[in-house]
Amino acid sequence: QVHLVESGGGLVQPGGSLRISCTASGTTLDDYAVGWFRQAPGKEREGVSCISTIDNVPYYSNSTKGRFTLSRDNVANTLFLQMNNLQPGDTALYVCAYDWNPTICAPDVVSGSGDKYDYWGQGTQVTVSS
Repeated sequence: QVHLVESGGGLVQPGGSLRISCTASGTTLDDYAVGWFRQAPGKEREGVSCISTIDNVPYYSNSTKGRFTLSRDNVANTLFLQMNNLQPGDTALYVCAYDWNPTICAPDVVSGSGDKYDYWGQGTQVTVSS
C-alpha cells in the first residue's frame, strides 16, 4: 500500500519562496508517475507538475512553469516542489499523487485534475498573502 505524506507548507509573502515535500512509502523505483496538484477553495483541482519513469523529465503547468521546480530524492523516497515568486493565486492545498502507470504524466495532461492517479496524500496548505 502506497502512503504519501506532504510537509513544508505555510504562509509566505508575495514574491517569496517555499519548498514542500512529499515522502512516500510502499513504492518502488520501477515504473511510476508522481505529481503535485493543488486545489483552492471553490476551485477544481489542477495539476502543477509531474514526473514519470518514462523519461524522468519534470513537466509543469503553464501557470507554474519558470517559477516551480520539481525534484526527487530516490534514496529518501521524497518528492520536492521548490516554489519561487509565489503569488496570491498560488494559495491552495498542495497534494502529491502517485500511480504505477507512468503514462499518466505527460505534457498535455500535466495541468489536469489527475483523476487517473490511485494514491493521494492529505496535502499541505500554502498561503500567499501580505
